[in-house]
Amino acid sequence: MSGGAKPLPVTPEQLTALRRRVHAVLVASQILGGLGIAIGVALAAVLAKEVSGTEALAGLASTATVAGPALLAMPLASLMNARGRRAGLTLAYLVGAVGAGVVVLGATLGSFPLLLAGMVGFGGASSANLQARFAAADLAEPQRRARAISTVVWATTIGAVLGPNIAAPAGKSVAGFGIPAEAGPFLWAAVVFLLGALMVTVLLRPDPLLTARALAGATDGAEAEEERSLKAGMKAVRESSRARLALVTVAATHATMVSVMSMTPVALGHHGAGIELIGLVISGHIAGMYAFSPVMGWLADRVGRLSVIGLAAGLLVGAALLAGTAGPSHAQTAAGLFLLGLGWSAGLVSGSALLTDAVPQAARAAVQGLSDTIMNTAAGLGGLMAGLIVAKAGYGWLNLVGACLLLPMAALALRDASRRTAPEKV
Repeated sequence: MSGGAKPLPVTPEQLTALRRRVHAVLVASQILGGLGIAIGVALAAVLAKEVSGTEALAGLASTATVAGPALLAMPLASLMNARGRRAGLTLAYLVGAVGAGVVVLGATLGSFPLLLAGMVGFGGASSANLQARFAAADLAEPQRRARAISTVVWATTIGAVLGPNIAAPAGKSVAGFGIPAEAGPFLWAAVVFLLGALMVTVLLRPDPLLTARALAGATDGAEAEEERSLKAGMKAVRESSRARLALVTVAATHATMVSVMSMTPVALGHHGAGIELIGLVISGHIAGMYAFSPVMGWLADRVGRLSVIGLAAGLLVGAALLAGTAGPSHAQTAAGLFLLGLGWSAGLVSGSALLTDAVPQAARAAVQGLSDTIMNTAAGLGGLMAGLIVAKAGYGWLNLVGACLLLPMAALALRDASRRTAPEKV
């Protein structure tokens, strides 16, 4: 590099303050993102049923919202590679806002295909919430990386809890405008996503990913672009057993969680549970997912990523055992769903931290985008298969299949652990 070394973008003293500010902006935007998603998701299936006229198609709304982040993950990764986290997060929120608007339009016109297209865009806002955890890791010290990720994940709790409670007044607010009440929450979600985009654009400066690259001494130009490409990211995964373990961990825990969780309301309904009880069980599940993520981050930093991955496997298997054998016991199902949330939290936080640790700085954005693509694709397929499994074999078998999805993760974790404990040959 001619002209000498580039000056560092921040001094060591400024870096500490920058870490705090970036973290605060990410937490605040995560609250907004979680709020917008939860407002809409609360009535997505209900709105789909009203527009399509049949319950058989209502489940497609959830599938469409999962498809959104799966489709958007790699384009976002490419954009972040080129222009940083701020551009990618802003785009994700804007896509979510446009998607929410299309949902409202589809509901108003009574067009189910338009509604589903809007749901895909609406779900794209989840990409911002997912990528925010990696943005939190960009400037974090390695020994505090999992805690930085977990705090941002935890922030989703606030929005996720508030969202469903705002759905009713959001529906009433559109009365007299010719918009179905069930579509009102999506109109509010569009506004919330726009606020999230504005917050990130204005306040997430300097960009954490670009700053981290500068601090690492990264270069610019064609060579740097090659190092940051998807091809380079896939090469980094092939060369690192820990990166492969991290990818499998995030995908397996997410697919297991989504598969079991998506059909739990149906199973509870078959055993006489009302809407209020079903809502309570799902609320407990969401609490398990997000409220305890700082604990998982602390454990991943203190006792190691691999240990928390093992904890995730144990929690998820225990969840499948409890929920799958609960039958008419609503309390046992609730306990199983709570453990399911805890296991997901342990797997997501430890897997995301391990993935960031395991690949070179230049390839991280590409690998993280690949991770979210695989994760959401696995969840989408799991959600589709879950309904078929329950219809043909029952909810207990679904939990067994969900537990079996963890076998590749457990095998890779055990192999990695055995490699690291084996004595070196002299």
